[in-house]
Amino acid sequence: MPLARYSLNSLHAFAAAARHLSFTRAAEELCVTQAAVSQQIKALEAQVGKPLFLRTARGLQLSDEGARLAPAVQQAFAQLDAALSLLDDSAPPERLTVAVVGTYLHGHLLARVPDFEARYPHIELRLQTHNNKVDLATETLDAAIRFGDGAWRSVEALPLQATPLTPLCAPSLAARLRQPSDLRGQVLLRSYRLQDWPAWGQAAGCASLVARGPQFDSSVLMVQAAVQGAGVALAPPALFARELASGALVQPFATTVDVGRYWLTRSLTREPSAAWGVFRDWLVGQVAPREVGS
Repeated sequence: MPLARYSLNSLHAFAAAARHLSFTRAAEELCVTQAAVSQQIKALEAQVGKPLFLRTARGLQLSDEGARLAPAVQQAFAQLDAALSLLDDSAPPERLTVAVVGTYLHGHLLARVPDFEARYPHIELRLQTHNNKVDLATETLDAAIRFGDGAWRSVEALPLQATPLTPLCAPSLAARLRQPSDLRGQVLLRSYRLQDWPAWGQAAGCASLVARGPQFDSSVLMVQAAVQGAGVALAPPALFARELASGALVQPFATTVDVGRYWLTRSLTREPSAAWGVFRDWLVGQVAPREVGS
C-alpha cells in the first residue's frame, strides 16, 4: 500500500504508543485524549490488516508486526525532525547533555555515536559517565541512561535493553569451573548491587553462594579486573561482546539472571527539547525490537 494512504496522525500516535507502551502516556505526549490515540491506532491496524498491539496481563505489548514497524516509524520521524531543523540556517547547534552509566556506554552506545552525529549534525551531543547515581532534577542534564527497575520519582523512563547477568572470567580461571558450586572457592567480584550474586546462585541451583571479593562501582572496571585474573565478575555478556569474542573473557555457565534493565530517563519537571525527542527516537531505534518493552 502506498505510504500516502497512511495517516500521518495515525503513524505519530503509533510511534508514541510503541515508545511508552501506553495509550494514556502517548496521549499526554501528543496533547490529545486517550480516546483519540486509541482511534488512530485502530485506524492504522485496519489499514495494515494486522494487530499492532496486544493487551496482556502485563499491560500493553507490541505484536510481532508492531515490533517490526515501531523502529522504522520512530527513526523516520527523528530523521524528519532533523531535516526540518537543517533548513533553518540561522539556528545554532542544539546542545544535548546525556549522562550514561559506564557499562552501557562501553558496550552499546559508544560505537553508535558516529551514526548519530552523521545523521543529526545540528545537535551537539555531550556525554557524561556516572555510576548509576544521578539526580536529573538538580543536575544540568537533559537525559540519563541508567540501570534499574524504572521506578524513579518525577522521571519519564523509556525501556532499553534487558541485559541479564552471568559469571565472566579469564580463560585460565574458567578451566577450573565445571559446575556453579565450584565458584564457592573463587574470588567473586561485586558491584554495588549486593543482591546480584545470591540471585544468580539461586537461579543456578547454588543458593548458598556468597560474594566476598572486592566491590566496584563500575562494571567496566570489575570486568577489567576479571580479564586480568583477579576473580569472577557477574556482568552482562551482551555488553562485553568484544572481550568475549577476542577470548579475553569466557562465560563458563549458560545460566543468567535478570535483575533489571537499562532505561533512557529525563526529568518530568523540565520541558523536553526537540533534541531530546530526536535522540530518544534514534536510541530506541538502535535497540532490537524484542528488547524494547520485553
